[in-house]
Amino acid sequence: MVRLNSEEREILKSVERGDWKSVARLPAAVKRYREYAESTFKKNRRVNIRLSGNDLDAIQKRAIEEGVPYQTLISSLVHKYAAGKLLERPNTTMNPPPQRRRRK
Repeated sequence: MVRLNSEEREILKSVERGDWKSVARLPAAVKRYREYAESTFKKNRRVNIRLSGNDLDAIQKRAIEEGVPYQTLISSLVHKYAAGKLLERPNTTMNPPPQRRRRK
């Protein structure tokens, strides 16, 4: 019997639920997504920015966790933002909800 790790079990469950669908005209879809990837990773302009040390440290830490160079992570974030695909979520650790006053 083959033992699956937790990620593999989740994939298997999603397949069994029918979450995965065949792609119509696969060669055309592969070509289209390959073009998207190439344009995403084509770097033909240089930008220099200044960041706070804390922000750069946090980005470098995240890049290590993702297994990518930190410059690639920054480029990916900028690309997602420019494409309107970067979703902002509230950071509760930085902005805790206001404290409610108790009535006496």
